[in-house]
Amino acid sequence: MSIILDKTDIQILQILQIDAALSIEVISNRVNKSAATVHARIKRLKESGHIKRMVAILDSRLIERNYIAFSQVYLKSHTKECLNEFKDEVVKFDEVMECFQMTGAFDFILRISTQNMDHYNMFYNEKLATLSNISTIQTSFVMCEVKSDTAYPL
Repeated sequence: MSIILDKTDIQILQILQIDAALSIEVISNRVNKSAATVHARIKRLKESGHIKRMVAILDSRLIERNYIAFSQVYLKSHTKECLNEFKDEVVKFDEVMECFQMTGAFDFILRISTQNMDHYNMFYNEKLATLSNISTIQTSFVMCEVKSDTAYPL
């Protein structure tokens, strides 16, 4: 379902991107609309797919998952079957937080979150490197996080 976003929809989306745990009442006060109207709009934004899901963003350091790696994956073959097989397998790995198919020099980039180098090494050897269609994996490790934002500018 395609809908056209108006000023109020955009305000609601901006608010929810900052803090999705806010009550309908708080949001309605901020956009100067009734709680019933805001509730209906949020429901419509979910149904239309503008809001995929509402989540809590955890502090990776406090849950001991702050060892972040980005792996560039090169595949041996680029047939539809091989690409789909890689996608189907990589999404099963809990350590893979994000996977993007790319244009350019490599086929996929993965954001991987582990507890430490030992855990990454285990993940690499026992999961990622076992996928049959991988030609090469080049991994870089994050030294420090400069910016991490989940809110899109609207």
